[in-house]
Amino acid sequence: MKIQGLDRITFDPLVMGGKPCIRGMRVTVGMIIGLVASNASHAEILKSYPYLEEEDIRQALSYAAWRVEEREVPLVAA
Repeated sequence: MKIQGLDRITFDPLVMGGKPCIRGMRVTVGMIIGLVASNASHAEILKSYPYLEEEDIRQALSYAAWRVEEREVPLVAA
């Protein structure tokens, strides 16, 4: 599954149990968001995880913002 404009966010049931990940790697969006929430700078994250790129962090933040705004509406039988 891919979301328009968020081509680095991937979902694979065989990788991290299907959680949203960065480019199919075992790096979850939640991990990136947790680091940012803990006041880690983008530079610190990129130094700790050299296989990540600035755009990975940006898309993780964008995906998290999109998810927060998403609203589930229960279907009601007619």
